[in-house]
Amino acid sequence: MTAFVDWLQHSTGGLLTLAAVAIAALLLLIIRFRMEPFIALLVIGLLTALAAGLPVGTIVGSAQKASDSLLEKGFGGVLGHIAAIIGLGTLLGAILERSGGARVLTSALLRAFGERRAPLAMGIAGLIFGIPVFFDIGIFVLAPLVYVAAKQGGRSILLYCLPLVAGLSVTHAFLPPHPGPVAAAGLLHVELGWVILMGAACAIPAWFVGGVLFSTWIGNRIHVPVPEEMLAALGGSEVRDAPGAATRPPPSLGLVAGIIAVPLVLILLGTFGSIWLPDDSATAGVATFVGTPAVALTLAVLLAYWLLGTRRGMSGRELSELSATALRPVAMILLVVGAGAFFGAVLAATGIGKAVAGSLDSAGLPVILAAYVISCGLRIAQGSATVAIVTTSGIVAPTVAELGYSQAQLALLVVAIAAGSIIASHVNDGGFWIVSRYFGISVSDTLKTWTVLETVLSVAGFGAAALLMAVV
Repeated sequence: MTAFVDWLQHSTGGLLTLAAVAIAALLLLIIRFRMEPFIALLVIGLLTALAAGLPVGTIVGSAQKASDSLLEKGFGGVLGHIAAIIGLGTLLGAILERSGGARVLTSALLRAFGERRAPLAMGIAGLIFGIPVFFDIGIFVLAPLVYVAAKQGGRSILLYCLPLVAGLSVTHAFLPPHPGPVAAAGLLHVELGWVILMGAACAIPAWFVGGVLFSTWIGNRIHVPVPEEMLAALGGSEVRDAPGAATRPPPSLGLVAGIIAVPLVLILLGTFGSIWLPDDSATAGVATFVGTPAVALTLAVLLAYWLLGTRRGMSGRELSELSATALRPVAMILLVVGAGAFFGAVLAATGIGKAVAGSLDSAGLPVILAAYVISCGLRIAQGSATVAIVTTSGIVAPTVAELGYSQAQLALLVVAIAAGSIIASHVNDGGFWIVSRYFGISVSDTLKTWTVLETVLSVAGFGAAALLMAVV
């Protein structure tokens, strides 16, 4: 027994076996026993640390030095970096949605592209509006416009809804301030400016392949009528009657686009200003300050509250209630991210990360491919993209730390993990059921369309990341 424990804790084979058992147990708890991912990650992290022979003081600390423990370092290290970003991003999306910004943006695109190119307009709307809002919120807000456009066009609703959900999906997976890429950036220690740049470079071609080429091909082969009950709920075919439309006049298109652009531009300015500007210049200091993600998003939220809220008649109480409602789902996201970071810290402290790095090097398997495959497996097994991203990032972070990757390479690794996290959405994914029910698609047709679309987006996104990794 002693020999087995020594093999498990100190040999490469034993550490790899321990990692495999830990991941299998994690999936078992989440899938079979329906345990909350936060609890499952915490439990498996603690058990893995004990099985690896880490001292109790190292795992949980002591009464005098609890802050030195893996538990507190794991949670605190990543949450201190991302909590404000996720919270502020959620608030920005909420005020844009409540003000009617989504309808303004989509209506302008429909007018610009015309009825014939309405599917492309819906896709671009999803791509743009998906930056500040969560995937499901984007569907809830923009679905009425899909119904109207599809009814007027007299064609399958798939031609209109698939480009939209493709845009929402890739931005939710690849771009900050969404929880997955922000968490991965924190775990892999990469600046968000690089994640925005590389995420956009991979998201746009993936959206074009999936949201334009594939969606057109499949939409012309499978006809799904517009759900009549949804049209009836609109009270007619007017876009202005869409659920959630504000009674006050809508904001201007320029204002909506400007507010969405503010945090992205400021973050990019901070990231690349530090490279291009002299370190001791006042301009570099300003660029660094306003380009800090939390500061950039704070400025964007304050602008949105003033320009889309207060100036347009929203009371302080209304804004307060809007903020409280928007922030409620954030708590569980942050707990999952924190627990995933703790699990990753355990893997690093046990030496599993070095063992995995050595094995990948011996096998000749690139880290970016290994990370993508792990993320794909976790996504297919348990359904949540965020859990797949956080868990995969925690698994590969110790390995990546040994390789000396540049910021651009780390950002592409984040994109590869994110690409794996959206593959093959099926019945264990909430997004599958939202798409199916909101657009009146049968389960079998949802598997033929949405599930395949997500796989196309995943493979195309990973392909773009792998190509860029070869040149940067």
